[in-house]
Amino acid sequence: MNPRTAQVERNTLETQIKVSINLDGNGSASFTTGLPFLDHMLDQIARHGLIDIEVVSHGDLHIDAHHSVEDIGITLGQAFAKALGDKKGIYRYGHAYCPLDESLSRVVVDFSGRPGLFYQVEFKRAFIGNFDVDLFKEFFQGFVNHAGVTLHIDNIKGGNAHHIAETVFKAFGRAVRMAISHDERMAGIMPSTKGSL
Repeated sequence: MNPRTAQVERNTLETQIKVSINLDGNGSASFTTGLPFLDHMLDQIARHGLIDIEVVSHGDLHIDAHHSVEDIGITLGQAFAKALGDKKGIYRYGHAYCPLDESLSRVVVDFSGRPGLFYQVEFKRAFIGNFDVDLFKEFFQGFVNHAGVTLHIDNIKGGNAHHIAETVFKAFGRAVRMAISHDERMAGIMPSTKGSL
């Protein structure tokens, strides 16, 4: 099996970002973003997706976190697309439900090549610490657009904003893990009747 790894560097006037991933890792993670709560959420993706992820980001945080969060999602999506290659032999679809106390979220993903985000998550407060919860959607939109995936995220129930966010990212990691796993019955076969994704 060829290693499914990628390194992507993305530089703009607003952010300078480097992402390294190993899709067949053990969940090790290293983050230097200047955004501790985002680091905590990215760690959920690595740990529950069994993906090694390293992110180094320098952005215009003196303005706000929007550019950094969105661009990290974009760069991570580009890294996934590069590491997956032609997608032959993967399950393609993944889904997961994850609870945390009173909160429960569901994530369903299709590595279809068609970007689409369907995000139904409502928070009862605007910030977790000093992190703007609106930026979670921006992160996933950036990822979806550049990984080429259809992604449905639904928070089914919840009250505590931290719990809601954590269930979303844990479920995302689990769903992605399922979708990118090798399907022995589909070895070398494109998981699409069109012949390409």
